[in-house]
Amino acid sequence: MLNFHIITLFPELIAAYCSTSIIGRGVKAGKISVHTYNPRDFCSDSYRKVDDTPYGGGPGMVLKPEPFYAAVESIARPADSPILLMTPQGKRFSYKEANSLARNSDITILCGHYEGFDERIRSLASHEFSIGDYVLTGGELAALVVIDSVGRLIPGVVGKHVSVKNESFVDGLLEGPQYTKPVEFRGMSVPEIVRNGNHKAIAQWRRQEALKRTFSIRPDLLAEAELDEVDEAYILSLKKQIES
Repeated sequence: MLNFHIITLFPELIAAYCSTSIIGRGVKAGKISVHTYNPRDFCSDSYRKVDDTPYGGGPGMVLKPEPFYAAVESIARPADSPILLMTPQGKRFSYKEANSLARNSDITILCGHYEGFDERIRSLASHEFSIGDYVLTGGELAALVVIDSVGRLIPGVVGKHVSVKNESFVDGLLEGPQYTKPVEFRGMSVPEIVRNGNHKAIAQWRRQEALKRTFSIRPDLLAEAELDEVDEAYILSLKKQIES
């Protein structure tokens, strides 16, 4: 089982999402667990104050270190398990990071709010991640992205785990097109090749479509993708088509 520990001022946001859909089924099946810890419950003052004005002046409020340290220290977890800080300044979160995190038994995530964390809270974290080049009102959405992307990699969470192995980014490529019934819809047809039952030809077509889509949309991924000589020859042909 993979245990998520989420330190958040809004535990209801985490609970609502994690009780539904695939992640909710994973929780019910005992494959993952999601625990929340509200820093306000670890405040020593009667006002349960988690933020204060910044030293040196400036707008907004900054989250205080004491309740976050106390919250982390209250968690029963392996001492070397990862602690994630979700901030716009962090490393871009990717499939590679999700796959690595899925090997742990426990993951702790710190969610920020207001003008951010007191810098000393960063000392708690083993990893600092961002889900994109933009700012959110709180870290809960980013934490849920991590829970969803990591949790679904745990065997038994997604119904057919083989489907996870065929998704975008697993082999460094974007996933190619998928089709279902009907064959014809508003003038758009399902390609004959995926309907002819030739599984070897279908696999080759899907691979080429994944290469084509990655080449067109995210060519930067090809530098680290798992490519063989056939793949490289196909990419070369795509480049020649553009040049001609």
